[in-house]
Amino acid sequence: MGCQGAAPVARHALVPSVTAMTDPLLVHRPRFPILERTTYLISNSLGAMPSAARDSLASYADAWASRGVRAWAEGWWTLPGDVGNVVARLIGAGDDEVSMQLNVTGAAATFLSALPAEPGRDTIVATDMNFPSLLYMWRAQARNGLRVVEVPTRDGVRIEVEDVIAAIDERTKLVVVDHVLFRSSFIQDAKAIARAAHAKGALVLLDAFQSVGVVPVDVKELEVDALVGGALKWLCGGPGACFLWVRPELARTLEPALTGWMAHPNPFAFDIGPMKYRKDAFRFMSGTPNIPGLMAARPGIELVADIGSAAIREKSMRQTARLVELARERGMRLTCPEKPEERAGTVAIDVEDGKAACQELLRREIIVDYRPKAGIRVSPHFYTKDDELERCVSELDEIVRTRAHEKHLGKLPRYG
Repeated sequence: MGCQGAAPVARHALVPSVTAMTDPLLVHRPRFPILERTTYLISNSLGAMPSAARDSLASYADAWASRGVRAWAEGWWTLPGDVGNVVARLIGAGDDEVSMQLNVTGAAATFLSALPAEPGRDTIVATDMNFPSLLYMWRAQARNGLRVVEVPTRDGVRIEVEDVIAAIDERTKLVVVDHVLFRSSFIQDAKAIARAAHAKGALVLLDAFQSVGVVPVDVKELEVDALVGGALKWLCGGPGACFLWVRPELARTLEPALTGWMAHPNPFAFDIGPMKYRKDAFRFMSGTPNIPGLMAARPGIELVADIGSAAIREKSMRQTARLVELARERGMRLTCPEKPEERAGTVAIDVEDGKAACQELLRREIIVDYRPKAGIRVSPHFYTKDDELERCVSELDEIVRTRAHEKHLGKLPRYG
């Protein structure tokens, strides 16, 4: 069951006071300029920018301005592999196993394009809680003879693992698992699904966009065949730096149809003969990589990798539990898993006129967002202070009680 309608509990009954505790992860807080002037609680949507990203982008501009085309041979050409190897540290992969991609939709499409046609296997299993961008792409494959089976949620919070497993059969080609559901922050049992899929001869693609950087991920332990994710959110890397990992034994057998010259073992030969593929992760790349996006992303990815997902997860579990407690004290409705171990880094609070209330929080420099069927999403990260959680929920309570958000009704922004 989710947290909907949970009864108030005594203050601090669930989470001990941490006011006197030392939080070693806050040593990294000065690295993020936006934290000086806002209460930033939306890292599941866009992680705060580290100041080092500005420096990295400046070095990109300097190299372009001073070195020109020579910059390709002085670091740009190998950058996708260099950044991919940092990502590999966060997902339990090896060197040269991760390719950097422009976005997750493109990464997933590249993987799908590499899967050979198999008579009798024409089904992709997904859920109606998956992020819509990939659902749009999967459904579009009907023109290629594939069908999509979407497993429905029972409560709007979670997907029951037995429901996913029941949808897998001998027709299943690919099972697509969102490791963490973007609306509710529910963590799916990817390993159980992978084992069931493999027993039926199907492959598993894990979308880890909402987990890498806040929930420990190990592709070998989870037994998945491929993983997509990105630096935009918990990795504090900004847009344009996503990634694809494919199980090495499988990768060697695949030849993506969505490809380009970066995947060729000798791209500067400009050979117009039959396509050949590199033996490393570059075989899943296509055209010219997004160098500024990778330069911007690298500092955040490196910092998260250095801190380690285990330490971040420990703090995240404590702070999300505190958010749940604070909301329950005020009788607020939550759309999240009840068990802490099933909940990732976000707590969604569903109040009346939530989108307008979100706009009022933003006006007060409390940075959160709103999603339909979820509510106001609050996502602390390793750089979050405990008192910022108190401020967010307290101000939201005051906004709802006094109807301070009514001025935003009727003039809500189209986006966000």
